[in-house]
Amino acid sequence: MQSVSYQAPWPLNNGLLMTLYAGLRAGHQWEKTLTEPEPVYQEKIFTGAQAVPIFGLVAVPPHPVGTVVGTYGITGDLEDQWFLKLMARKAYARGYAVVIFDWRAHGKTAKLSPTLTSDGLYEGEDFVRIAAAAKKMGAPAPFWFTGFSLGGLLALWGIKAAQELSEWGTDLEIESEEIAGGAVICPALESLRSLTYLMQAPLGKYLEKAITRKLKQLLAQLQADHPDAFDPATVDRVDSIWSFDQEIVIPRLGFKSVADYYIATSGLYILPALTKPTLILYAADDPLFDPTLVPDIEAVCAKNPAIRLIMSKQGGHVGFISSPMCQREYRDTDQWWAWNRILSWYDHGMIQGD
Repeated sequence: MQSVSYQAPWPLNNGLLMTLYAGLRAGHQWEKTLTEPEPVYQEKIFTGAQAVPIFGLVAVPPHPVGTVVGTYGITGDLEDQWFLKLMARKAYARGYAVVIFDWRAHGKTAKLSPTLTSDGLYEGEDFVRIAAAAKKMGAPAPFWFTGFSLGGLLALWGIKAAQELSEWGTDLEIESEEIAGGAVICPALESLRSLTYLMQAPLGKYLEKAITRKLKQLLAQLQADHPDAFDPATVDRVDSIWSFDQEIVIPRLGFKSVADYYIATSGLYILPALTKPTLILYAADDPLFDPTLVPDIEAVCAKNPAIRLIMSKQGGHVGFISSPMCQREYRDTDQWWAWNRILSWYDHGMIQGD
């Protein structure tokens, strides 16, 4: 684990307030915090695992130094995922080709196919197949996988799938060595424990309900796009994150219970298997995850030399907005501390300022 001196501005030094600010306010003014322009994207329909079509955007600068492939969290789409687009602007400005995509059951990918999410079981292969297709479009190695929240978990599965490429991807025109590794922000590493914690925490219940509302919106859109793919009565029974997975997801994946599904997909248990360089940024005050996970994450990462864990006391869930003092310390040009650390790591293989 690496020690850092990240500092949030007051009053965002509280994990819940940082999370609420990042989720409700920051998205309305993020463009004012940047000088980097939006890349000119090319739309692309990739073919993922199980031949599932996946919608994405690709931008390749004149002399690319590498490629960043990324996606977002549990809900949303490329139209509203400003935090992912923020990364893409910054990465492109540094000379990276960027590929961002709507993962399964999200955005335009959901319009192309009723295939549901699998929390990494198939999305890991999706990442690799997307990288292989992007390579044909001129996006060069090294390829780096990234994401945040649940998207961070998917990126970790992507790294694992890249390591096993010789076992399943002989049809792809990309080598495992061309996929360098990845970096993630606040990844969902143990869903069973965290969802149990969220449902029991006084304020966590409100966060869970907010996520559930977005999941129901996602289901409503899937029903509209694919009216024969879902049983309306089953959809009506969804009233929580747990019931979404119980009623909609696990029957198609063959799991007997949601608990079995969460254990099988949890990132905490695949971290020991990662051999490619992996950077994990995690905030100990993240209100969406069980705080008792922190020592477990630290212990697992400490045993794997391929993983560099940055565990900050502050940061909330996918926030990490830095104070002016913190920006000066790291010589950052903006407040997006986590993405700045990740891009610096891609550039130099180290954490700038340590």
